[in-house]
Amino acid sequence: MSRFKKTEKRSVPQPPSGSLSDIVFMLLFFFMVTTTMRETENKVMVKLPEASEVAKLERKDLTSYINIGTPIRSLQAQYGNDSRIQLNDSFKTVDEIRDFIAAERDAMSEADRSFMTVAIKADETTRMGIVSDVKQELRKCSALKIMYTARRPAEE
Repeated sequence: MSRFKKTEKRSVPQPPSGSLSDIVFMLLFFFMVTTTMRETENKVMVKLPEASEVAKLERKDLTSYINIGTPIRSLQAQYGNDSRIQLNDSFKTVDEIRDFIAAERDAMSEADRSFMTVAIKADETTRMGIVSDVKQELRKCSALKIMYTARRPAEE
């Protein structure tokens, strides 16, 4: 005869779920704090041209974007079908680029101002004249680091 008898079957205890809600709320709070939303709304249609060589941008926070293209369909009745320049959330002229670059520089720290890059996002059907005008204006305000945004060529 044995001294110990197994009279009941043992079950695995359930893990404590009291702190589960705390963990879920901590994750939710973390993603809410670290996620950045799109800062500007695209008001121009831009189909990026293909490029033979593409390099990835290292610091996007030091980049200011200039979008050039035809206005989206809902704005074509007001602005027409010609290519327009979009700086932040509004249409601007070439003469207003200086103020835009000055405001972007003022928003940066003094150490980062020399690393500022201007990215031109131009539609592939945009005439080169307006892009040249933008480049000339960027030269006048000493924004000499210019990058063209393009898409990778289609893999065949």
